[in-house]
Parts: sequence; structure tokens; C-alpha cells
Amino acid sequence: MYHDQGHIPIKLVDFEGTVNVSLGLPIVPTSVDHGTPFDIAGKNCANRSSMKAAMRLAARLAWA
Repeated sequence: MYHDQGHIPIKLVDFEGTVNVSLGLPIVPTSVDHGTPFDIAGKNCANRSSMKAAMRLAARLAWA
């Protein structure tokens, strides 16, 4: 299964709270689970909740 196939149902449940994470690496790479919103870039109107969720998960995994 490709990662995009798994993202579809998860995004439908909680779009702002989903986080992309790669496990088994010596670092903790997390990122928002959506693409770059080019249509609103630079307008200071983006929803920050997805970035906050990615940062919280990275912190939890780093200290686990």
C-alpha cells in the first residue's frame, strides 16, 4: 500500500490533526499531512493546527 492510500481515510476523519511520520530512522521526521497551500501562502490566514500537531508528535517521539 502506498502512503497516499492510507492518508485518504485518515484525512477524512481529522484533516487538521493528522501527521505524517517516518518510523525507524535515527531522527524523528514529522510533517503536516497535507501539501503546501500555495493559494494562501503569504496571506497570514493558514490554519496552524496541523503544524502544531506535527511538532507535538515529534516532541513525544523524541522523548519516548
